[in-house]
Amino acid sequence: MELRHLRYFVIVAEEQNVTRAAARLHVSQPPLSRQIQDLEQELGVALFRRTAKSLALTEAGKIFLTEAREVLLRAEKAVQTVRTVAAGDRGQLRIGYAPSLTVEILPRALVAFEHDHPGVRVSLYDLSTEECLQRLSARKLDVALTAQPCQEMLRGLTFLRVKDFPLFCAVSSTHPLARKRTLPIAQLEHERFIVYTREDYPEYHEWLTALFQPYHFQPQAGEEYDSVTGLIAAVEAGRGIALVTASLQHLASSRLKLLPLTPKLPPLHFGAVWKPTAGSLAESFVATVQQISRH
Repeated sequence: MELRHLRYFVIVAEEQNVTRAAARLHVSQPPLSRQIQDLEQELGVALFRRTAKSLALTEAGKIFLTEAREVLLRAEKAVQTVRTVAAGDRGQLRIGYAPSLTVEILPRALVAFEHDHPGVRVSLYDLSTEECLQRLSARKLDVALTAQPCQEMLRGLTFLRVKDFPLFCAVSSTHPLARKRTLPIAQLEHERFIVYTREDYPEYHEWLTALFQPYHFQPQAGEEYDSVTGLIAAVEAGRGIALVTASLQHLASSRLKLLPLTPKLPPLHFGAVWKPTAGSLAESFVATVQQISRH
């Protein structure tokens, strides 16, 4: 039995379909099926119940899946540890982040992390949530700081919630609504919303739809922007309103006003996402972010 047998088994178990597993592993289907059969023969037990269209784990298969994942995790951690030691703790940490949510936390976290890991080179990437998750899965990022993704998007990744951000309505200082101290949600029904692009931020649009569903209307998207700077500029220019967190105030000028909403909407959950096998540096940075967010 080799590690590749365990990797193949885990992917087939996750996909419950050899064709999809083969595509994910970039191998052809017949050799993959043979590898799984060889593994079952060596173990002397059936790991899957097979039908014409799908696979399902047997009870033995479920137990073996847990153990196989643990073995692979230990193997990857061993490799990461050896590489870190060999480099004299002068590794690299690649961090994806959402600027509007991390403007307060990220700078302080970087200072604290550098104090404990002075030899580590840190690279920062301004990305959407979906881009962060894709790069984490492809091992092109080590950790990401972003809004909480839906569970379906977190396959093979871990999310740690570190902070909740209350939501506000951002308007230009010259907008008629800017005179209000609080803003009833019902008054947003006919307003023109400035939003992020659906292509780059599909999860943002799903979140926005779910937020307003209890109020029986959907925000009217007026303009779409692919960055927070574009969104801020459009709101400051009076081209519409936007739903934002208070942290946006640190990026905007005095031309932007944040109005509390009534009733309050559910807060935005923010945290760190990483692959369980990312290594000790990623875990140390997550711990640093968690500590910083408490203050």
